[in-house]
Amino acid sequence: MVLDAPGRPLRATADAAEREPGPGEVQVAVHACAVCRTDLHIVDGELAAPRLPLIPGHQVVGTVLAAGEGAEVDPGARVGIPWLGWTDGTCPYCRTGRENLCERARFTGLDVDGGYAERAVADARFCFPLLDGYGDLAAAPLLCAGLIGHRALRMTGDAERLGLYGFGASAHIVAQVARHQGRRVFAFTRADDTASQAFAREIGAEWAGDAMAPAPEALDAAIVFAPVGALVPAALRALAPGGVVVCAGIHMSDIPSFPYADLWHERAIRSVANLTRDDARELLALAPRVPVRTRVTTYALEDANDALGDLRAGRIEGAAVLVVDEHAASLP
Repeated sequence: MVLDAPGRPLRATADAAEREPGPGEVQVAVHACAVCRTDLHIVDGELAAPRLPLIPGHQVVGTVLAAGEGAEVDPGARVGIPWLGWTDGTCPYCRTGRENLCERARFTGLDVDGGYAERAVADARFCFPLLDGYGDLAAAPLLCAGLIGHRALRMTGDAERLGLYGFGASAHIVAQVARHQGRRVFAFTRADDTASQAFAREIGAEWAGDAMAPAPEALDAAIVFAPVGALVPAALRALAPGGVVVCAGIHMSDIPSFPYADLWHERAIRSVANLTRDDARELLALAPRVPVRTRVTTYALEDANDALGDLRAGRIEGAAVLVVDEHAASLP
């Protein structure tokens, strides 16, 4: 499924060239690819793709078909391909353990073709072995919704009272991890989104309600997943002194002005950018201990536009996943 221009539907094609893996790369037969809001930002033109046409998708689960020279992954291995696809390893950020901020980083489904396809090629160093306990459909959302949520959760420190603003793919994973860590979870959605509020309570939130209304009690931290800038001041007002608002998205509408009094008392606002390979290793080791159970809605690969439309309209509970190989995706 190919993006030819921002704002246009993806185009189904059987003519895309199947690239052989180069040195250090693997070619993967894609089993499933979860649909991320970042994909939507790219398709809608809110996040500019460096080149077009482009195959989106960066929560890819598949089996290695072939490995290029020097790739330390064996054919037949089941792997996950995440958003971070390559870093230079030499810039000041890479040298100090912050490869997520690499000045020349390349991202799957943005700089290089991604997983909305039957085949994908990736740098083997940025692919991760997947545990047998997670099937393809369950594992796919962990590769971005889970990873970014995990990094955002770490940014909240030891906050006990945690607010999650927007309850979609990332929040439904983070809520499970937070509860496992002994935190109290409060979910904030649109006032009329009673379905998401019920879903949040089912997952473990002790309260769910209107994101623009006062919180039931002061929060120690909040994570804003929805790409709505107006939620940042709302979350800030919900914080206890010393609390932090973590903005977890790659794109957000403008944050409106707010009085300094809302920020005072050592409250803070910070963003999360991308992920590191250590983030992936940590979450993939933690998920089965929780255990994280992902809720997915499936779509055929050729129905990717429908999946994006449902995500845009807020009709998905949990995560959307494109099923590329129906047999493989059914494996445990």
